Amino acid sequence: MRILVVGAGATGGYFGARLAQAGRDVTFLVRDGRADTLRRRGLRITGMGQSDIIRPSLVTAADPAGPYDLVLFTVKASGITGALADLEPAVGEETIVVPFLNGMAHMDALDAAFGSDRVLGGIVRCVTTITDDGDILQMNPLATLTIGERKGPPTDRVQHALETLTVPGYDASATADALASMWHKWVFIVTAGVVTCLLRGPVGAIVSVPGGVDFVHQVLAEAEAVSAAAGYPVPDSETQTSLAMLTETGSTFTSSLYRDVLANLPNEAEHLLGDFTRRARILNVSTPLIELALMQLRVHATIN
Repeated sequence: MRILVVGAGATGGYFGARLAQAGRDVTFLVRDGRADTLRRRGLRITGMGQSDIIRPSLVTAADPAGPYDLVLFTVKASGITGALADLEPAVGEETIVVPFLNGMAHMDALDAAFGSDRVLGGIVRCVTTITDDGDILQMNPLATLTIGERKGPPTDRVQHALETLTVPGYDASATADALASMWHKWVFIVTAGVVTCLLRGPVGAIVSVPGGVDFVHQVLAEAEAVSAAAGYPVPDSETQTSLAMLTETGSTFTSSLYRDVLANLPNEAEHLLGDFTRRARILNVSTPLIELALMQLRVHATIN
């Protein structure tokens, strides 16, 4: 399969690099500035005792060189509109698109651009960030990728894509309910963002103070109530996994939202928390702690 990774940031760069290392036919669609960095330095993955350099195949909007069989859509929320315009010439009649953004709002934009029959569901879990040099820093060994039809068991096209996406460097799997998986990850992302942004620190520091663990439980309960009302109750096993990660003693884990706020970078507060609280109101679910964090982030945005 010809694979196009839209974006070569912390997510797309990591998973695309692993695919390239395994010999898959991978091309990255990037903006001119990112292309210049990658041509000069290569696509570098550091951290966790590794120092990998990949010389990726790159295209830009001027010539995306499509069509492709499989598109991995990995841009941040602020880049969706521009990326869709850049991507359009690269999508053919048989192309399938798998988004790996957090949240749900991007699904409507992808459906409008390419049709819902071409857009699968997908999630990735990894703890990576972009350094000042443009390299990808992996901060935790966690790395998983899950794809599927939005509803129903994996089809032939999902299985074919999964075979191509199964390479060393992360765990790949298919799901029978991709929308549920996306909602459940959104719950975790919202909880992690609220906890670290409101309490201004990593997990280890938060749980070390009186009330820290209880606060994590309260925020997670709020987020899970919204998912349940939307029709996607979070399994107890996932609740326990989230709590284990968000209450780990001594953990240096922080959310990507908090890292962006600390660095005064554009962030996804509206895409992640704004859309989540909007849906909560429609579902008549109270989310006072999530709304408090969103208000704090909006105030931050007005003064930075």
